Amino acid sequence: MGPLRVTAIASLTPLEELEADPFLVDSRGQHAMCARWAAERGYVISRELLVRGLRPDHCVLWDGVRAGGDLFVAPSRRVLESALSSVEEFTAECARRGVRVETVGSAEPSYDAQAKARVHRRLSMPTAGYDGR
Repeated sequence: MGPLRVTAIASLTPLEELEADPFLVDSRGQHAMCARWAAERGYVISRELLVRGLRPDHCVLWDGVRAGGDLFVAPSRRVLESALSSVEEFTAECARRGVRVETVGSAEPSYDAQAKARVHRRLSMPTAGYDGR
């Protein structure tokens, strides 16, 4: 069957929502949270999805997914609620296909003005070669 493959799910939230909900806008931070969770368990992220309101049956979720050999992880239920059109249908589909779905469950990071500015720069200047540091 091979090693467990982990797919990290992050929410694609518009930059306009940065002030109101910086964590949902910070997809890099969401994926980093998932990567830390996976590393703590000896897993490696094999795919990173960045989606908003995706249908639970969409092919991007299920392409190549193996029963018993794959796992979906998201930072929180709140992220899943933004990323998917129905968390309940998604978890039911995971159960039907024999694929685990987990949430990191850690507290979301807080964002001060500097952290928000870094997220804003990274997302507003991708074509200028800015790498987010």
